[in-house]
Amino acid sequence: MHFEISREVLLKPLQMVSGVVERRQTLPVLSNVLLVLKGSELSLTGTDLEVELVGRVTVDKAQKSGEITVPARKLLDICKSLSDDSAIEISLSGAKLILKSGRSRFTLATLPATEFPNVDEELDTCSLTMPQARLRELLDNTSFAMAQQDVRYYLNGMLFEVAADYLRVVATDGHRLAMETLSMENPTGEVQQLILPRKGIMELSRLLEEDGDISLTFGQNHIRAKVAAYTFTSKLVDGKFPDYNRVLPKGGNKVLVGDCQELRQAFSRASILANEKYRGVRVMLSNEELKILANNPEQEEAEEVVSVEYQGDTLEIGFNVSYLIDVLSTLTSKKARITLSDPNSSALLEAEEGSDALYVVMPMRL
Repeated sequence: MHFEISREVLLKPLQMVSGVVERRQTLPVLSNVLLVLKGSELSLTGTDLEVELVGRVTVDKAQKSGEITVPARKLLDICKSLSDDSAIEISLSGAKLILKSGRSRFTLATLPATEFPNVDEELDTCSLTMPQARLRELLDNTSFAMAQQDVRYYLNGMLFEVAADYLRVVATDGHRLAMETLSMENPTGEVQQLILPRKGIMELSRLLEEDGDISLTFGQNHIRAKVAAYTFTSKLVDGKFPDYNRVLPKGGNKVLVGDCQELRQAFSRASILANEKYRGVRVMLSNEELKILANNPEQEEAEEVVSVEYQGDTLEIGFNVSYLIDVLSTLTSKKARITLSDPNSSALLEAEEGSDALYVVMPMRL
């Protein structure tokens, strides 16, 4: 293997692919990146056995094809440390990779490409194509509600539901839920549900750009996503996602509409004096007014009053203030609509216009 490439061309895919690679690995080859040169196309692959990312670039001068794995972090740090317009020459000498740039020379240890794990090929059940920007919007609007390190491992990820006329994504950690549906024609006969792991969602989000399409292919155990220069593959989580329809509050009769930014700022200020462990605030709803009360074990108190559009019975209900702030920070509309029914029922939050994302936040007993 022997080729020349500019630092700029190599750095971006190397950064993307290195993001997948775990630093602390039981298998040494998993902390490496696989380099494969065929003709003038160089592919870089990183994996942690759950998520795999392949980046492709064209080299300036290809002298000899080949394949090898080298430590991802060290190769990335070397490329970052070189000056911006550097040219890099990479060659193999025995079991070592030689990297030269200007008057710098680095010798890196390698492991054979045959040791690098492959993702199993499998039959695809369904594939669809959509704008990258739209998928990014779906993930940005919902991913914050995924669980982190929950023993119910299927919550540490996101549900993709594909039907003939829509794609729906749902995330929940058991205390709150975020869901958005995109109307689109899909080549599938029956509704399919797949759970992508948390890391897969995070890496997929990093890939997405403002323009261009992405093609998603679903298999029994994997999802594959292709954009111009990258191919992303992730294992699916094996488990049954909770029935989100049972979580969506039905028949809420108290609907208030308020300025999104005002509400977010009021909850943020009140949260400063909320109990640091439980993050609970008391919300009191009355005609044209929403009052937020917070206190903590040091006997400190915060009170905020926000004007809202509401006529009806009074209601007092408790919430984890962080969950409300997360939703209000995600909504892009000027006004938020909040539907409530009683102190023991979940709240339904949504944008008043411009988005069909739905958010459910369970109440807290205070």
